[in-house]
Amino acid sequence: MSDPDQTSSPTTAGEVPVGEPPAQASAPAADPGELLKQAEAKAQQHQDAWLRAKAEADNIRKRTAVELANAYKYAIESVAVELLPVKDGLEATIAADSASLESLKNGVELTLKQLSTVFGKAGLKEINPAGEKFDPHQHQAISMLLSEKEPNTVINVLQKGYTLHDRVIRPALVTVAKPKDPQA
Repeated sequence: MSDPDQTSSPTTAGEVPVGEPPAQASAPAADPGELLKQAEAKAQQHQDAWLRAKAEADNIRKRTAVELANAYKYAIESVAVELLPVKDGLEATIAADSASLESLKNGVELTLKQLSTVFGKAGLKEINPAGEKFDPHQHQAISMLLSEKEPNTVINVLQKGYTLHDRVIRPALVTVAKPKDPQA
């Protein structure tokens, strides 16, 4: 027997029960004023979030600019700390009143050794191309001289060059062997 409270008949899939209104696809229309208030509140939230994100981006940009400026300003700090003993050694050599020539020379050689160590730690390497082929990327030819050596060979180094981490910061000043004149 059927239940007296049940007013609809059993349904199959896809059928709407008898006596019940069809389900609405969307919620009933809300008051337009309420919708406007909700939209304005949501817009205000988005604007607040955008302003906070913009302020955070500005703060990051300013902080990065200060950090970058300090990095440039204090980039040579480690090299400067390493150079202080070299300066101390030179000052001690100058201050020596009754030092012999030999002791002064030994002091200067020790100071030069300290300086070479500092250069090595800083990535500064010497270019001393005596006897090598001339390389215009690392050498600057001052003159060419007739020589028994192969043409374009460095025969004299007037001033050593230097590289800093594989970049030439001062080319070596050299004299290069001149090719023999074929007419002679």
